[in-house]
Amino acid sequence: MKIIYGFLFLVLVISCTEKKKYYSMEDFANVDKIDVHTHVMTDRDGFVNQAMKDNFRMLNIVVDLSQGEEFIKKQYNYCKAQKKEHPGEFEIATSFSIEDWDKPDFTKNTIAWLDSCFAEGAIAVKVWKNIGMVFRDRNNQLIMVDNPKLDTIFDHLESENIPLIGHLGEPKNCWLPLDEMTTNNDRKYFAEHPQYHMYKHPELPSYEEQIAARDRMLEKHPDLVFIGAHVGSLEWSVDELAKRLDKFPNMGVDLAARMGQIFYQTIESREEVRKFFIKYQDRILYATDLQDGGDEDLNELQKEVHERWFQDWQFFVTDDIMNSDLVNQKFQGLKLPKEVVDKIFSQNAKKWLKMFPTNQNG
Repeated sequence: MKIIYGFLFLVLVISCTEKKKYYSMEDFANVDKIDVHTHVMTDRDGFVNQAMKDNFRMLNIVVDLSQGEEFIKKQYNYCKAQKKEHPGEFEIATSFSIEDWDKPDFTKNTIAWLDSCFAEGAIAVKVWKNIGMVFRDRNNQLIMVDNPKLDTIFDHLESENIPLIGHLGEPKNCWLPLDEMTTNNDRKYFAEHPQYHMYKHPELPSYEEQIAARDRMLEKHPDLVFIGAHVGSLEWSVDELAKRLDKFPNMGVDLAARMGQIFYQTIESREEVRKFFIKYQDRILYATDLQDGGDEDLNELQKEVHERWFQDWQFFVTDDIMNSDLVNQKFQGLKLPKEVVDKIFSQNAKKWLKMFPTNQNG
């Protein structure tokens, strides 16, 4: 009988230790979480209502989709409207158009626009892949992110301690034929957006040239707080990403739309990926790239949002064997300690982006 009681006591101790060190699926709705990469460009409340159910707050990001200044302002106004209605749920990252690149007052006007956004509460600035992949000046020269003309803008952000979020380049899969890509989401995206499928555009800069331009920009601006969107376009290798994080101490990365590549690497080497997340736990911000433009069926949207957040939570907090439509093989969750999960899902957003200061809302 003593042996049985001893065994039961040991099981109880182990169970309590597990609960103290690790989260479970049951903790999902009770833990404060932040998604630092969303695009809610609508007046409706369906997205934020789901977020509140799942205990998520969000960074709402404006993007320069090469559709001009008015399109930037339209997105920004949606962001302001959402934040006005839900001040405790949203923060805003603004952007700027480069359509006036060749005009003499481009830099002056851009800084004035950004300052007006900061005065209204925007906390970060986003630059997009049209820099480096799409936009050309009057001489038909492709503008890369290390172009000297952008330095004044980045110097201003540096001096004001405003983070720059950079979607620069694309996943390495972008330079491969569809059937050689490692994830299903990349195959789908580039099949639907051939204009961005660089395998079909060998005349444009290579993957390596895109990353090199971004790195040169960071070398010129060592004090700039930089968040590499989409795992800094180094989603294919935690080793390569680690090299950049070691080189650039003011660089963090978000996970938006690249969990498929994380899953893929986990299939190949789970322990290597797990060690990376633990070692660089202070540099990684949870993000999805989830969107609401007001057109999708609201029930379907809320279901998609919840399932994405819930599956990612499962990956980080359990060691379950999992499936995802992003990859074609099973993989095992990382089961990261609570303190690591807290940093990735909320604390790093507060540290790097200064989201939701304590006196505002937690």
